[in-house]
Amino acid sequence: MTRIVMTLLAGAAMAAGLAAQGQRPQHGDVPELAYQVTEGQNLNAFVRDGEVAAHLLLRNGIDPRILIAFPAGNSGVGLWFESLPRPATWTLDAAPRPITLQDDKGRPLHGIMTETTITVPRLAFKQAVLSNVRFLRDYQSVGHFPPEVATRPQVAADRIVWRRDRLDGAPGYRLELRVIEGRLSASGIEAGAGGRIRIAIVAATGETPLHGIPLDQLLDARAANDAGARNALRFLSYQEKFNAGSWRFNTYFGRDTLMSLRLLMPALRPPAIEAGLGAVLARLGPQGDVAHEEGIGEFAVVEHRKDGRGGDGATLDYGMVDDDYMLAPVAAPYLLGDPAAARRFLARPIASVAHPGASESAGAGLVRNLRFVVAQAQRFAAAPRATNLVGIDDGRLTGEWRDSEEGLGRGKYAYDVNAVLVPAALEAGARLLAAGLLDPYLSRADRQALATAGTMAATWRAKAPDLFRMSLPAAEAGPLIRRYAASVGVPAEPALAALGTAPLTYHAIALDAQGRPVPIINSDEGFALLFGTPDPAALGTYVTALMRPFPAGLMTDVGLLVANAALAPAEVQARFTPAAYHGAVVWSWQQALFAAGLQKQLARSDLPPTTRRTLLAAQATLWRAIEATRATQSSELWSWTYQGGRYRVVPFGAGKLDVDESNAAQLWSTVYLAVQPPRSRR
Repeated sequence: MTRIVMTLLAGAAMAAGLAAQGQRPQHGDVPELAYQVTEGQNLNAFVRDGEVAAHLLLRNGIDPRILIAFPAGNSGVGLWFESLPRPATWTLDAAPRPITLQDDKGRPLHGIMTETTITVPRLAFKQAVLSNVRFLRDYQSVGHFPPEVATRPQVAADRIVWRRDRLDGAPGYRLELRVIEGRLSASGIEAGAGGRIRIAIVAATGETPLHGIPLDQLLDARAANDAGARNALRFLSYQEKFNAGSWRFNTYFGRDTLMSLRLLMPALRPPAIEAGLGAVLARLGPQGDVAHEEGIGEFAVVEHRKDGRGGDGATLDYGMVDDDYMLAPVAAPYLLGDPAAARRFLARPIASVAHPGASESAGAGLVRNLRFVVAQAQRFAAAPRATNLVGIDDGRLTGEWRDSEEGLGRGKYAYDVNAVLVPAALEAGARLLAAGLLDPYLSRADRQALATAGTMAATWRAKAPDLFRMSLPAAEAGPLIRRYAASVGVPAEPALAALGTAPLTYHAIALDAQGRPVPIINSDEGFALLFGTPDPAALGTYVTALMRPFPAGLMTDVGLLVANAALAPAEVQARFTPAAYHGAVVWSWQQALFAAGLQKQLARSDLPPTTRRTLLAAQATLWRAIEATRATQSSELWSWTYQGGRYRVVPFGAGKLDVDESNAAQLWSTVYLAVQPPRSRR
C-alpha cells in the first residue's frame, strides 16, 4: 500500500512547492509494479502501487507530447506541444513515483511525479486536456474535445499548473510542470544554457481507484516467464474488471475481456477468471446482450448532461454483436472443468454496473445471455439464408472485432460471428444444460429453448460457412496478386509459387447487405480453429489459403496479417493498406488465436496424415514469425515495410499515414503467457 512520506525529487524544489500548497507527496519505497517500454516514437513508463496506477507516455519526434493515463475512471491528463522543426527525443531522468496529493478542498488525488529532459530550443504549449481518456483520444485523433472540460493554466515563477474539478464537482485532475532547467513563460518553455529543457512533472486524478488482482491470484505456474507480458497483464488486471489497453482503452471492453480470458485460461488462476467473467455479467443488457465498451468518469457525466440527466453512472455500448456470442463458449470450458467451483461461482451475486443498486446471480445472468443467443439464432436455423444471419446493426459499419469503419469492407454479415461464434454459443448452452449447472436458474421456457440449441447449432455449422466460401482459379487469381504486389511494393513470385495451379479458396471476411461476399482474405479462420471442429478436408484447404506468402495469403516475415485485399477492387484495396487499423497489418492476439486454434486441431484423433502435415507446417511457420517479433508481442498491432528482401516491423502509429497509434500495453496481446510454442520449439 502507498505510505505517506515526504520525498525529494529534483532536489527539494518539487516537494517544497507541493508542501507550500498544503499537498503531500506519497509513495511506497518500491512500487509493486514499475516498468518501461519504448515503442516507435513513444516512451512509456507504467507504475502501480496501492491506490495509484498510471501510464506515462512521452512522445518523441516532431510532435512532442506528455500524457498520463489512469485506469481510475479511465481518466488522464495530456499536454500537446507545437510541432518542432526537427525530431527530438525525451529522456526519462527519474522513473514515475506514486504520490497522493490533496486538492483545494482537501480531497485525495492519486498520481505520479517524474522528471524528464528534452534537447530543443523551445517547447511551445499547444493544448492541455484534463478529463476522461476518451476525450484525450478525440483530441489526439481529430483535434477536438468538449469545450466545457477546458482549463486555463496558472503560471508562477518556474511552475505551471493545469487543474480542475470534474464537471459535477467531484475531485478532478491536475497536471503540473516545474522547470528545472530552462525558462518558463505562459506560452512555453525556453531551453537553458545547455540547450536543453528539464522538467519535473506531477500528474494526478481524483477518480476512484481500482483494486489490482494480486499476483498470486492472477497466474499459475504454467504461465510463460515473459516479463513484458506479465507486466502488461498485471497493469491491466483489476478485481473490478480487466482493462483492454493503455493508454487509449484503459477500461472495460467485453470482447477484449472474453477473448483474453479464453486464450489466457490455461495459465490463469480461478479468482482472475471469475473476476473477468463477473465483469462481463455485471454489464449485461436487459436482454442479455454483452456490453462492448463502458463510458465512465467524466465521459459519463458529459453524456448524461446531453440527455438532460445528471449523475455519473456508466454508459454502456451494446452496438457490437460478436461479444454477445463469446460469453457462453468462453465460460463453458471453465465451468465444465470444475463443476463444484462452477456451482459456487454461478450462485455468486453480481452487482450490476448497468443498473446500479441491482444484482443477480452469475447463473441468472448467464441464462439471460443464452436466452438472447437462442432468440437471435432462430431465424437462420429455421430458414438458412444469408439475410437471416446475424448482421451488423443497421446504420453501422462496425459490429465485431474489426471495429474501424472499414474493417469489414463495409460488409453486414461477418464471417467470424456467423460461421463460428453463433454455433459455438449454442453448443456451449447445450453442454451447460446437459451438465445440470444451469438448473437453479432456468424457467420452464428457458429449458425448452435451450433444449433446441444443439439442433440449431448443427444447422448453423452446416449452412453458414458455405455462404462465405470463395474460390478463384489460379489463372484468374495470379494476375490480381501480381498487380496488387506491385502496388504495395512486395514481390509476387513467392506468393504465386505457393499458389501454383490450385484455386485460391478462402472464406470472405463478410457478406454485404445483399448477401454477396466481400472478397478479402482474412485471419478470422482462427476463430473456427479454436471454437469449432472443421471437416478435415476443409481444415486443410482454409489453413493452406491463409499460410501462403502475402499477397496470395497472409504470411510475412513479421507475422500473420489480418487482411489481404489483393482480390478486391482497387477502391477497396485503398482502404486496407498497411496504414489502416484493420488493414494489411499484424494484430498480436490474432496470431495467438491462430496458434491456439492449430494446437487444438492437432489434438484431434480423426485427422488424416495429409491434414496433420498441413497443420504442423502451418504451426512451424506461424511460430517462426511470432518468435521473430517477440519484442513487439505485447503491443496491440504493428505494420511493416519491405526492405532488403524482407519484411521489417514498423510500430503502428509511427507513420504519418497511420490512422491511429498502438497501445503499449494491450490485454489480448498478453495471451502468449498461456499460448506457448509447441514443445519442439521450446
